[in-house]
Amino acid sequence: MPVPLSVVIITFNEEANIARCLAAAQGVADEVLVVDSFSTDRTVEICRQFGVRVVQHAFEGYVEQKNYATAAAQYDHVLQLDADEVLTEELRQSIRAAKADWQHAGYTLARLTNYCGTWVRHGGWYPDRKLRLYDRRQGQWQGLLLHERYEVAAGQSVGSLAGDLLHYSYYSVEQHVSQLNRFTSIAAAELALRGKRRVTLFHLLLKPLWKFVHGYFFRLGLLDGFAGLCIAGISAWGVFLKFAKLRTLPAIPTAAE
Repeated sequence: MPVPLSVVIITFNEEANIARCLAAAQGVADEVLVVDSFSTDRTVEICRQFGVRVVQHAFEGYVEQKNYATAAAQYDHVLQLDADEVLTEELRQSIRAAKADWQHAGYTLARLTNYCGTWVRHGGWYPDRKLRLYDRRQGQWQGLLLHERYEVAAGQSVGSLAGDLLHYSYYSVEQHVSQLNRFTSIAAAELALRGKRRVTLFHLLLKPLWKFVHGYFFRLGLLDGFAGLCIAGISAWGVFLKFAKLRTLPAIPTAAE
């Protein structure tokens, strides 16, 4: 018998994306759970129109929210999606096959990102494999403030699925820049928590330059046209911002202070 599967999604003000995500999850999910951090738009209303289970829980961080959602799922086998992601038919078929013959602690999915209307296949953005389908008894979400990741327990195997997970990331350059500003603040705080507070001209000049050159030329971002140029340029700017913000963070008081 196929293993029953819970699809879990964390949301906050995702009315523009959530219906598309929920529609694609039908047919593979035995349960859909949306953990919403008190959206102020129509996100919850749309979810209830689809008849999915909605739990509202204050956002305490990406790792904490995804572990909460995983624990709250009805079934042990979980597919974690973001609201701006959509399963393709090929991926849906791969998930059904995994349910029918589950062999690993988790499975990775290839993510294909849409940037301002362009599907991005270069610059290090594809296939961008993510471990999203897993047995929650054999791993957990880990990380500090940003770049959360699901990790299986030591010694457990990880498989991979065919088919793309479509990611509708940014609808405008303005949206990208706005999110970059927020994420670089979080990334700077995370570096400080790790004790990596040293910032030199290498971090402020050479690392951003390398980020652009590596993504645009070495990873062939130039083949994605205007989208590839925007991604490379804004990503380089993000590296500068992260270290500039780290440089200006106040020192963390010690216990003696």
